Amino acid sequence: MLSSTVMSVSPRVPSTLTPPPPSPASVRAIPGSYGWPVLGPLADRLEYFWFQGPEKFFRKRIEKYNSTVFRTNVPPTFPFFVDVNPNVIAVLDCKSFSFLFDMDLVEKKNVLVGDFMPSFKYTGDIRVCAYLDTAETQHSKVKSFAMDILKRSSSIWASEFVASMDAMWDTLDADLAKSQSASYIFPLQSAIFNFLTKCLVGADTSASPEIAKSGYAMINRWLFLQLLPTVSINVLQPLEEIFLHSFPYPFFLVKGDYSKLYDFVSKHGQAVIQRGETEFNLSEKETIHNLLFVLGFNAFGGFSVFFPTLIDALGSDPELQAKLREEVRSKIKPGTKLTFESVKDLELVSSVVYETLRLNPPVPNQFARARKDFLLSSHDSVFEIKKGDLLCGFQKLAMRDPKIFDNPETFIADRFRKEKGRELLNYLFWSNGPQTGTPSDANKQCAAKDYVTTTAILFVTHMFLRYDSVTAGAVSITALEKAK
Repeated sequence: MLSSTVMSVSPRVPSTLTPPPPSPASVRAIPGSYGWPVLGPLADRLEYFWFQGPEKFFRKRIEKYNSTVFRTNVPPTFPFFVDVNPNVIAVLDCKSFSFLFDMDLVEKKNVLVGDFMPSFKYTGDIRVCAYLDTAETQHSKVKSFAMDILKRSSSIWASEFVASMDAMWDTLDADLAKSQSASYIFPLQSAIFNFLTKCLVGADTSASPEIAKSGYAMINRWLFLQLLPTVSINVLQPLEEIFLHSFPYPFFLVKGDYSKLYDFVSKHGQAVIQRGETEFNLSEKETIHNLLFVLGFNAFGGFSVFFPTLIDALGSDPELQAKLREEVRSKIKPGTKLTFESVKDLELVSSVVYETLRLNPPVPNQFARARKDFLLSSHDSVFEIKKGDLLCGFQKLAMRDPKIFDNPETFIADRFRKEKGRELLNYLFWSNGPQTGTPSDANKQCAAKDYVTTTAILFVTHMFLRYDSVTAGAVSITALEKAK
């Protein structure tokens, strides 16, 4: 099993994060406000997207209120999101952030990206697993189906990934032979899409020339339109606010793409679909739409954000590359087939992967709605949360908590090594739960948590078996020195 190959400590959130309930006398009023109707949310939206940006938006309010817990608004808002309530309670330190994962206290129904939900037409008029709460019967069936897919794919996961990466690096080698710089985003996404389709759907994209060539681009467009009202793309303001953040985008713009992906899975993923129907009591429609969401939104979307961040972290640090290369080649003998097992003891590589996830998690925000009244603790205060309150955690700040992490703003490659480093995995929350947690049908933790980190370890290992050095940034590579 993959989970046995990944470093872990306790599978529970540390008790220090969830202390005994404090006395009511110690409860502090939650600072901040939502402002005047319409005007308050609009002002916060402009600061979030335009004047400050998400990270500065939250940092400024921490300073203003002298608290990591406060009331504010998050986009999307006015004018054409009439059914969306932007009011949230921000939780921005490790201790308060951890309450987002206590399923006795919070629920996750329809709060994947806050109170806003893209049209169900993007998922075939079905509420897929990401929008289901653990109390809903359907959640257990779909989450168990997703975990079963991953378990069955484990025998081919590493080999298919390595084959896809070989194809990607071959393309980039050829591009660099003709130019001084090569963009790796599309070759990377194409490789990721082909690999994930083989492992999760059980289908080879070569069965459809159009899907093989453009499937990753179809997924990109489908993802982009769903999330556009909630993210900044840094185009010329105020045009971005006027045209991109003021209304949800209709599904018909990508209906053709999604139909082609649906038909491909329906035709070539029959073995997986039949298991969904016979073993998990899902309809064919439920199976395919959930499968496409896991493939496109969770897996492809996550890796498409995470891997460029990882490449960027390594690409301009020759000293770190030398240390990683030394560890990889001292532990992996020439000609060794890369597997989950073969990379399990690469401590520095693993630490670099975790540190990248800490500083730049693929999903920026986590949301949860209070299931009942309860008391929430930060490091220095206690707050009363009411049933129905929407909690919002900005992960990049929560995992830069100075009371947990030394030099929290600095990339420290070996931060997660040895016993002290492994203890810090309790506070690595990128996967909708701690890195030491265990995904199950009773929680909302990413089913592929261990697959993601181990795949990233395989990525770095494969890169330094193939190359002595890589010079790269966030989108392009300028030099590849092959292994001698």
